[in-house]
Amino acid sequence: MSFDIGGTFTDLVLLDERTGRAWLGKCLTTYDDFSRAVEQGIRDVLDRAGATPADIDRAVAGATTLVTNALIERRGAKTALITTRGFGDTVDIGREWRYDLYDQQLRMPDPLVGADSRFEVTERLLADGTVLTPLDTDEVVAIAEQLRAQDVESVAVCLLHSYADPMHEEMVAKVLAEHLPGVPVTLSGHLVPVIREYERTVTTLANAYVRPVAGEHFAQIEQAIGRVGIDQTLMLMQSNGGVINTPGAREYPLRLLESGPAAGAIGAAHLGRRLGLDRLIAFDMGGTTAKICVIEGGEPAIHNGFEVGRVHRLKAGSGLPVIMPVVDMLEIGAGGGSIAELDALGLLKVGPHSAGSRPGPAGYGLGGDRPTVTDADIVLGYLDPDYFLGGQMALDVGASRKAMEEHLGAAFGDPLEAAAGIARVVDEHMALAMRVHATERGHDPRTFTMLAFGGAAPVHAARVARILGLSRVVVPSAAGVLSATGLLVAPPMVETSRTMLARLAHWSSPAATFDALVAQAAGELAEPIERVERFVDMRFVGQGFEIEVPVGADDGPAEYWDRFAAEYERIYAVRAQPDTPAEVVTWRVRVYGRFTRPELIRAAAEPAAETGQARIRPVWFPETGLTDAPVLRMRSMRPGEAVTGPAILQLPESTAVVGPGDRAELDEDGNLHILINLAGA
Repeated sequence: MSFDIGGTFTDLVLLDERTGRAWLGKCLTTYDDFSRAVEQGIRDVLDRAGATPADIDRAVAGATTLVTNALIERRGAKTALITTRGFGDTVDIGREWRYDLYDQQLRMPDPLVGADSRFEVTERLLADGTVLTPLDTDEVVAIAEQLRAQDVESVAVCLLHSYADPMHEEMVAKVLAEHLPGVPVTLSGHLVPVIREYERTVTTLANAYVRPVAGEHFAQIEQAIGRVGIDQTLMLMQSNGGVINTPGAREYPLRLLESGPAAGAIGAAHLGRRLGLDRLIAFDMGGTTAKICVIEGGEPAIHNGFEVGRVHRLKAGSGLPVIMPVVDMLEIGAGGGSIAELDALGLLKVGPHSAGSRPGPAGYGLGGDRPTVTDADIVLGYLDPDYFLGGQMALDVGASRKAMEEHLGAAFGDPLEAAAGIARVVDEHMALAMRVHATERGHDPRTFTMLAFGGAAPVHAARVARILGLSRVVVPSAAGVLSATGLLVAPPMVETSRTMLARLAHWSSPAATFDALVAQAAGELAEPIERVERFVDMRFVGQGFEIEVPVGADDGPAEYWDRFAAEYERIYAVRAQPDTPAEVVTWRVRVYGRFTRPELIRAAAEPAAETGQARIRPVWFPETGLTDAPVLRMRSMRPGEAVTGPAILQLPESTAVVGPGDRAELDEDGNLHILINLAGA
């Protein structure tokens, strides 16, 4: 059993590993208590599968947006920072550079804590871990009294050079435990023992900021699972594509920063391997945002850095930088709930603000009155008012048309034209983002297959692919809940790292360093280790930044240099001279627990799908305007059955739109393959 708590919907999957069949569920996310949707969804899926809670014999896997939302919306705990004397303003100073040189009203992200919640303590370590100034524990005691007076709920401790030795931070934690019992303390030397003071401080603060609310959130979910009657542990998806047990997630909730999107990327990679597709653009569009991930060789890339809460969504450097391993993806403010409006010049703008699950798009009938992408899809005829969520939720076409007229009528007049404008804007915006994301990584997007999932992506995928020049789109049989599917095929995994500078010219064996990291990861994993992956961050001596290089357990300095030079040339197209000195900056391991990946998941046929009959309704396309198109239930189609567009193929939790001249065919596992008619574009 798995669940993915999204910004608009909570998705669920129940898998029978003996048969490979899966039962899918989708319900509106309950923002007042996320666990209510989880409990409701589990009960519904168990009921439709004819299963009981006792039939669940493996851990329940989950993904959540709570950590991200708490940081973006600043709904975390009252947090304080303790740092080395003279470094209290690090979070204000930042990197001392502008992400936009020509913006006269440049805004930087606000720190997570104000100046009155930052405390400095006398101590100092050198970069090699040597003690220059001992820690003044009396100052720490005095700070603890001030923290109590401020009713601080969580503390972040980030002392200078603690990546080399966390002993001073551990001493601070011991004093705080005596004087502030019950208040969680996050140490940078345990969470992110790596260089770069600003990023390390922000990361430690972010973890401390969300730690109390995340712990309460996880407890509520565990209680909801228990109320259903399931006697299994809870595992949670991390941003790096592996799952972790709840105790680990409670201590380091920041590891769940991109939990749901990472699950989607893992699910897409799993399906791509099954279909023999080596180069994929995973396109995940839900109710709140769209995500893009490039997958090569069956695995998404993982980067050791991410920005949260950007002031400008597409401008790097405008957010809070956190040092966390994250599946490499681009997030766009274009989901089904993205609100469309006219700007000061009367031009159409879509997103990034979202209607969420409540009040939601106007067509949901839950009180929303602003036009959204979903409303546009309703007006254009893409979504069936009587078969949304498999018929569990009716859509109000009149409310969607009214929202178009009231808010966009000044520019378009006709609701259909307004809806067509929204579709054009959002499709072009997503196509541009995909092109930029792929080309920045050295790829030609036209050589990739798009895999579209999430409730809204199959609606827009064929049009976006046509704009990009992609010839093939795959819509999974469980497209609307693929992120929840990804949770079932994600292995237990913990990643640990530490900065220790070492020049290749004079170093000893790295075995001891890697062994210590593996031992640390094994303690957090709390189960037998199945495999270990080793990486190093390297640079040429004198450079300011590094690149990650995979290495083998038996590699020496010569192999390190060769691997680094090859990766450097691949990224920068510059061949390094053999005598150029290089150094290792950070050492990293990914430790995987024992895990048996289940077979391909086939969605169990719904009774409504079995009896679904083809019918005709008017649908709008740029090439034809309004035209009659057949509407089919995808799960009632036979393997090998083909349809030439225009056509609408429905799933209970999503809808695939096949454009004029495109050809769609179902494979043996129920996945839809759409061949784009580029010649007729």
